[in-house]
Amino acid sequence: MEFHYRTCNLCEAMCGLKISHENHQIIKIEGDKEDVFSRGHICPKAFALKDIYEDPDRLKFPLKKTSEGWETISWEEAYKLASEKIKDTQEKYGRDAVGLYHGNPTIHNLGTNLFGPDFFKILRTKNFFTATSTDQLPHHFASWLMYGHPMLLPVPDIDHTDYMLIIGGNPLASNGSMMSVPDVAHRLEAIKSREGKYVVLDPRKTETAKHANEHLFIKPESDAWFLMAFAKEIIKIKTDCKLPDYVEGLVEFSKIAKEFDTKSIEQITGISQANVTRLAKEFCDAESAVCYGRIGVSTQQYGGLCLWLINVINIISGNLDKKGGAMFTLPAIDFVGPAKPKERYDRWRSRVSDLPEFLGELPVSVMAEEILTPGEGQIKMMITNCGNPVLSTPNGAQLEKALESLDFMISFDIYLNETTKHADLILPPATGVECAHYDLTFHNLAVRNTTKYSPPLFNKAEGAKYDYEIFQELKNVHLGTEEAIITPEQKLDLGLRYGPYKLSINPLIESVHGIDLGPLKPMLPERLKQNINLVPELFVKDLERLKSDAKNLMNMEEFSLIGRRNLRDNNSWMHNSDKLLKGKNRCTVWMHPEDAKTLNLQDNELVNVRSSVGQICLEVEISDEIMPGVVSIPHGYGHNRKGTKMKIAEAHAGVSINDITEEKRIDKLTGNSAFNGVRVRISKN
Repeated sequence: MEFHYRTCNLCEAMCGLKISHENHQIIKIEGDKEDVFSRGHICPKAFALKDIYEDPDRLKFPLKKTSEGWETISWEEAYKLASEKIKDTQEKYGRDAVGLYHGNPTIHNLGTNLFGPDFFKILRTKNFFTATSTDQLPHHFASWLMYGHPMLLPVPDIDHTDYMLIIGGNPLASNGSMMSVPDVAHRLEAIKSREGKYVVLDPRKTETAKHANEHLFIKPESDAWFLMAFAKEIIKIKTDCKLPDYVEGLVEFSKIAKEFDTKSIEQITGISQANVTRLAKEFCDAESAVCYGRIGVSTQQYGGLCLWLINVINIISGNLDKKGGAMFTLPAIDFVGPAKPKERYDRWRSRVSDLPEFLGELPVSVMAEEILTPGEGQIKMMITNCGNPVLSTPNGAQLEKALESLDFMISFDIYLNETTKHADLILPPATGVECAHYDLTFHNLAVRNTTKYSPPLFNKAEGAKYDYEIFQELKNVHLGTEEAIITPEQKLDLGLRYGPYKLSINPLIESVHGIDLGPLKPMLPERLKQNINLVPELFVKDLERLKSDAKNLMNMEEFSLIGRRNLRDNNSWMHNSDKLLKGKNRCTVWMHPEDAKTLNLQDNELVNVRSSVGQICLEVEISDEIMPGVVSIPHGYGHNRKGTKMKIAEAHAGVSINDITEEKRIDKLTGNSAFNGVRVRISKN
């Protein structure tokens, strides 16, 4: 028996694993108790690494669609076909006729993360879309406007805080998100054990809320109102507030907050003014405190305002860059480094809906219309990379029709799924335990500064290709060059040597449990790219939209739809694992008993859930853990579409919530999709 140590790459937590193996077989996967970051913690998703490695449905060689079905072809033929189709399309219709989509797994795969951009940049298309605008784009938008860089993302110093306010986040199910935090359950419990407190605001009594000191129901999409009222109370309490010289706009923000009418706060949010005042006092009285918001606040119509106000709250309460507050990381490979502030917004716009780009990408909500709408600049060819947007983007049924209409489509993926089945060419890389790994992004979001490299456990299949090989070889074919193939280790070594700790790859290879670089430390103003701006003009102007929509937030004639995550789910791409999917049906619609009684519904009864764009049918699950007027459906299901090859996923198909989410429903400021708060009607099947 041999042992292999690596970091799990299936979510953001970066848990260290100890894998027992023999004769090219995984015998056991357990938490690495010596890992410097995760401390032996492991979640159920890690066990799926074995399922993925052994999965007979996993693709390993290029597939070409023919009139007779799918045909396995050589890598040389695949590269030639891909390059020819790209060149033909761009020569005939222009550069922007090729569209690109990057899915969530892109960031979890080292070779794709390092070498994918080098290939995609040479295509020079403005029709670039990623999962960012279905997820965390408001976080980056707020950091860019306030701190000068989209990756200057404050992280809760959870290990030292005395008070944590969690709004729209469920770290016990997500293992943290935009906050890499393994063993989060024990870390949250530690807050209580040192006589601190953590409070959860959510329309559902989530797994995290059940263990919190306090949970308050809040109406979907009303969070910005609560946060403004909360900030208003902090200003009342902190009358002698003195902020560092590098913080600008306190007087202006104080004026905005005082004049913001929050008299109807309870009617809008469901939270009384008395509770707002009490929570603000508790927050300010704590030795250290931090406000943290996630999916519930970022994937809604006011996501940008929410993330702005969360930052403001941490700043004006004196908890930014403070032990136990919101702090910045200093990773061994630093995305921020010496970068200078630059324009990253509205440099071009989408052709049909005239929406601005941010960070070089357009909102994913316009992807289907850019394919379906004729005219100059229409997308004629799509390239999808590590993604399943048919299930993960709004109005997936519309996108499915759009993909079917393309002249040609290429997918980089390991599965024949609901999206890649529309492709004409699939290029599957080696994956999981066959690959080296380093978390470039999540070390930038970690609650402690550490660094760790994971070598491959097993060799890839004979004739298979690593993702870094595919992108470099395809680039050579496309450009007619013969550049030598660079390995991820070579790039990592360079990044480490130029990083703040002046490391190299060799110490990381030798340190199988990782290297501890210490707790988060105060580092402002040196880490900033500009003085902190409390009142960016774009946010201040957007408050008028929030005010004008107040009546709509109070109108609850229809049900308000929110998502739901289970610890064993990881979007749509982990549903072909028997270990993760076993157990009772999780794809149900949660409804409060009072609402079920009004509609004369019984537990497990089939219901139709209808929105302005579609209808789905699924079982109702009656629970008092969701507030009246709100219903919840999990994300990532809908494996009932023909033409896929994912046997286990198909056996637990469920339905896709994104067949009823609306592509036109976005945060108008940032362009992020507004999944939460979609109005739906429910009836018996």
